[in-house]
This record gives sequence, C-alpha cells and structure tokens, in this order.
Amino acid sequence: MFIQTESTPNPATLKFLPGQTVLEMGTADFPAPEAAVSSPLATRLFAVDGVSGVFFGTDFVTITKAEGIEWDHLKPSLLGAIMEHFQSGQSVMASGHEHTSGHADHDGEDGEIVGQIKELLDSRVRPAVAQDGGDITFHGFDRGIVYLHMQGACAGCPSSTLTLKMGIENLLRHYIPEVTEVRPVA
Repeated sequence: MFIQTESTPNPATLKFLPGQTVLEMGTADFPAPEAAVSSPLATRLFAVDGVSGVFFGTDFVTITKAEGIEWDHLKPSLLGAIMEHFQSGQSVMASGHEHTSGHADHDGEDGEIVGQIKELLDSRVRPAVAQDGGDITFHGFDRGIVYLHMQGACAGCPSSTLTLKMGIENLLRHYIPEVTEVRPVA
C-alpha cells in the first residue's frame, strides 16, 4: 500500500491519500479525540501523540497537528497508523455510525434561496475545497447572511477568511442578489 501526502493551505494540516475509498459518501469531522468514538480509524489516529483533528473525505484523510509539533516527527507514525488500519480490514466508521456531515436543513420562507445557495456550494465550492483537504457546509441563512461551517483543513486555516470573503461571498452575491454577507460558524 502506498499512501501519498499533499500539503494544504493550512500549515497545521496535511492531506493523506491512501489510494482507496475512505468514505462512500459525504464527510466526517473529528475536531477532538472525544468525537472519534464512532470511527476506529480516527481513534487510531488520535492515539498518535500530536494529533489535534481528523477529517475524512471520500478518498482522503486530513490530519491537523497540535501547535509546536513538527510534521517530520509526526508523519511516519500517521502513515503507519493509516496503513495498519486499511490492511486490518476494519471499517473506517463503526457499524451503525453514519457520521457523514452535510448541509443543515432550513425550514422557512427562504427555501428557494437556500436551495440555490446549497446548489452553488455543492457544484462550485465543495469540490475545490475538498482538493485542499476540507469541506464547507451550509449552516444557516438569516436576513441576507449565509452561515457556513468549515471543516478539515479549512478549519483554522490562515486563508479561510479570505476564501470566505473574497471567494464564496462574491460567488454567492453574484448569483443570488439576496445574499449580502457570508460568515463562518464554529
């Protein structure tokens, strides 16, 4: 098994490509070890000292390191943990734990606008963000303001504010005049 790695715009995050499917669909975000109970792979990765976050996409694993830890020291252990997991035949997610994240539901009078927002996010934004090892999902819409949840490499990335304001906000405002601003949610 050969696992490739790619840097991301977030220097604290590295993208691992195991060359096989990680999740059949959707994403799974584990921002802390306590969140990893539904995933044997995430639990194994958090057991490596220095891991502060794990994120799964369909064909990648994004790992965020703790401050003060160097990738040169952490990377060999992570490659070993990922390889051991996939060679063990264990599933990535525990049975009965569909931990795929996606857009939040929206009930209300702005249903058509929210549908357009989600469509633009799915077709234009999420594929590009996935290439950087992250995901951005719809969280809410209120009086012209779109609230988005950033995960994986996007969470805490130095360029995430620029991505939100200059990229996503401009895109949404161009296609949907009702959108006035985009804000991140934790």
